[in-house]
Amino acid sequence: MLNLTKILSLSKQIAASLLKDEKPEALDSSELFSDDEKEEIINRLTDESEIASRLHLKAQIDRKADWEKIQSNLALPQKTNYWPYAAAAAIVLGICTTIFVSKGGFSATDMADPIIVNNQIVPGDDKAILTLETGEEVNLDKDVPYTAENVQSDGENIVYNEASDPESTVKEIAYNFLTVPRGGQFQLTLSDGTHVWLNSDSKLKYPVRFKVGEPRVVELLYGEAYFDVSPSTMHKGAKFEVINRAQSVEVLGTEFNIKAYKDEVTVYTTLVEGQVKVRTQELVQDLVPNQQSQLNTANRTIDVSQVDVYNEIAWKEGIFSFDDKSLKDIMTVLSRWYDIDVAFEEKNLESERFVGVLKKNYSIETILSIFQKANIINAFEINNKSVIIK
Repeated sequence: MLNLTKILSLSKQIAASLLKDEKPEALDSSELFSDDEKEEIINRLTDESEIASRLHLKAQIDRKADWEKIQSNLALPQKTNYWPYAAAAAIVLGICTTIFVSKGGFSATDMADPIIVNNQIVPGDDKAILTLETGEEVNLDKDVPYTAENVQSDGENIVYNEASDPESTVKEIAYNFLTVPRGGQFQLTLSDGTHVWLNSDSKLKYPVRFKVGEPRVVELLYGEAYFDVSPSTMHKGAKFEVINRAQSVEVLGTEFNIKAYKDEVTVYTTLVEGQVKVRTQELVQDLVPNQQSQLNTANRTIDVSQVDVYNEIAWKEGIFSFDDKSLKDIMTVLSRWYDIDVAFEEKNLESERFVGVLKKNYSIETILSIFQKANIINAFEINNKSVIIK
């Protein structure tokens, strides 16, 4: 068994133990790490930030019903909708993989052709361009905070405050645009309190202030966004609606993710909590939690399926979560975050599959090295912003 597969299996077992507040015996008996390395893993797992993550995950678990799911999924490596367990495994896997790779833990037999790296490509960061109603563009940067009337940004997120008199009449709605480039991410709080996470290569149009009692409408022009919507009950029943391409998503107050990239024919809407209606000119589709609609914009059809929610929203938590994804699809995701152009030397490599979780703060070189050491790719070459998979 490949070492990477062993680490994934070990991480699942450790995660199960941690969520039950049990000693991770699987780590004690593992031959993958030395005693010092095992101690380092335990120390990092008991760090305050990691404890906070675990407590957040545990709060979402129905201890009696969901643990049967965990045990069955440990025994049978199949797809699961149990995302808190997957999140815990992601925390453990990130720590274990970092320690294992840093010590050169893959054997020479895991290696293939040499790696060619002419420069280092760093991960993406918080960055965005704010376009005002006047057309003026503002680069949102951590080094230069931005403040205007009822809005401020610290370079990681931008917050619109409700007017001092929320009942006052809005005669004309002013719109802003928030554009997140390739290699970026950003957060936005709308004037109604709705929280939005924008992924790389995304653009959102929204009003600076909503009209009281009227539908709250924003437009995802392209890209991916996660919405945590302020309930309609707090806004005189006003519904929240996201328009994008060939569909609209109507909600009362809920959490959901929309992925609608320009270079993809399918628009994906994933519901985490609450209920939404996905509308096209021809169809209306209701979604319940853990469901995803796939709108084919070419033939205007909608398919609905059960999904592992964690895989769909892990990006906003700083994690790539891939569940049997093709290397082509994976490199498409990575190309947006690292702002790179990817080419495959052999077309058959595009169909190689990968299951696992990776931290978004890894360098692209580290991620590709993991793929190589797992025998998914033979080698790779990095030259400026170009990556060649071999």
